[in-house]
Amino acid sequence: MVPDGMVPEGMVPDYELAATVVADTPEKMRAIVDPLRGQILDLVMDRAATVTELALALKRPKSSLAYHVDVLVDAGMLQVVRTRRVRAMEEKFYGRTGRTIVYDERALPERAVAPNFLAAAIAEARPAAHETRSTLRHARISPERLAEFFDRVDLLAEEFTTLPREGDVVYGFIAAAYPTDHPTLPAVRDEHA
Repeated sequence: MVPDGMVPEGMVPDYELAATVVADTPEKMRAIVDPLRGQILDLVMDRAATVTELALALKRPKSSLAYHVDVLVDAGMLQVVRTRRVRAMEEKFYGRTGRTIVYDERALPERAVAPNFLAAAIAEARPAAHETRSTLRHARISPERLAEFFDRVDLLAEEFTTLPREGDVVYGFIAAAYPTDHPTLPAVRDEHA
């Protein structure tokens, strides 16, 4: 058991959680596609937090945050990881149920739009951030090779989320592989044939 407010050096977060949780129903997808609820899920990757702490961090009314926390709890994305007595009340600390949320776009509610992580990354990136590191590459590969490659990217993303929390800047990490309409060269002709 971790004492209240104490985060062991290098442990992220300060509570036990599963490696993955699956968002495989419309209710779970509705819960996670909301940008504010996404921020809540991100914040509790540092450590478990109370509704009051989340409201302060997100500069939102406590009643509004309590509603969104309840939606995430009902969807199985957040859970109470510990409690403490504050005066005559029991204060709840919430944490994620899984480090990585795996979702299936087929579970999206009707007329809902799948999250566009690239657009979200662009929207949240600081203008002219000199600390930004990025690259854009293209490769003509098979779907099987893409799946193998992205399995390795997923491992790297998992490593990124488990790095010890330090410094004053929160960095985002995004990776995407997507089909394009880029042209391809014609097959090489054998000039000796």
